[in-house]
Amino acid sequence: MTETGPFVVFANFLSDLAVDLDEGQILMTWAQQAPRKAWLLRPGDVFVTPVPLSREFLWYVYGLTGVPPESVAVVEVPPAGAVPLARAVREAGLVEHVRALAGDRGAALLPTALDASAIAFARDIGIAEHPYPTVEAAEVALRMTTLLNTKTGFRETAGQLGMRLPAGRMCRRPETEGVARELLRDHERVVVKPDRSAGGYGLRFVSRDDLRGEASLLLDTVGGPDGLWVVEECLDVAESVSIQMEVAASVAHALFSGAMRTVQGSFTGYASPLPPSCAHVAGELEEWGTALGRHLADHGYAEPFGLDGLVDTDGVMCASESNIRRTATTTPHAMVTRLTAESAEPHPAWSVSKGWTRSPMDFETALARLRASHLAFDPERGEGVVLYADAPPAVPGGTR
Repeated sequence: MTETGPFVVFANFLSDLAVDLDEGQILMTWAQQAPRKAWLLRPGDVFVTPVPLSREFLWYVYGLTGVPPESVAVVEVPPAGAVPLARAVREAGLVEHVRALAGDRGAALLPTALDASAIAFARDIGIAEHPYPTVEAAEVALRMTTLLNTKTGFRETAGQLGMRLPAGRMCRRPETEGVARELLRDHERVVVKPDRSAGGYGLRFVSRDDLRGEASLLLDTVGGPDGLWVVEECLDVAESVSIQMEVAASVAHALFSGAMRTVQGSFTGYASPLPPSCAHVAGELEEWGTALGRHLADHGYAEPFGLDGLVDTDGVMCASESNIRRTATTTPHAMVTRLTAESAEPHPAWSVSKGWTRSPMDFETALARLRASHLAFDPERGEGVVLYADAPPAVPGGTR
């Protein structure tokens, strides 16, 4: 992330870029990730968040990053349901407050996702959207951002750019079962994906047995009655990999790569760099990412993005999707880079994951246990465990 004037860090996880706003519950669940954006804060920044942050977590972040607490403004936006964060700010009457905090210091909006709502909000408070010189320049990129955050848009574009893809077809919702049955003639299993989905939401893994006889294909409501879907062969996957790229000055360059941990297509963790078992795909992964970055740059995009791939048991990689936004690994990587800046290791190995405790545990208790076990991050060594997100709300069965 190129340093510039102050940022208004805008945690707009409630965005229609990945999933329809009608899918309110999944979006509100994703919004619980907002506290991790605190790791991006620098003196003078403003943080607009759709969920509250505990004082303990904020002071923990400030302590490790060296940011004076009084130098940062945190604006917690009251819940407004499944509406874009910009609308929630307006409904809470906080637009003038954010505008005043941004001031005339050359601040820029730093959203999680470049969407129409974020662009409108930048206009509302009279600032540009980082790293674009003007709001209008950011708006130019919006069409391609929207397209490549869809499964159909990615599949068509990736094919044009020469990426290897699983066998499959795009279709409308009423046609998905028929297309699945056709593909199952040649493949043991298929995966059925809604056009706009993130985190594995709405995916179905379907075998020949699942559609035997009169059995029908049951799909989530995402996308509506005539929405677009993709049906692809289900590869025998050995590793799920990704590369995170950034477009800057019309040039795409790699930031980092690694292997994802997934359960039924849903992201549960990440480890960087790529494991030795995937070293042979590193060159092709970066080649594909660079091609996609050039394509994005040609259409005005100038931000980070991710490209995911699937490596089968024969060691062959196929491209699976792109995420044209700041992804689930962008902030942890920025945090690791920041916390190890004084380390002798220029590219430290790191991983991120989530887990559950048997009984509820608040942030302070979790941190105390790490310290007592001598596992907590040590700034002098540049090693250890970091609690990169705040303690989430308690749920039945335990607390993360």
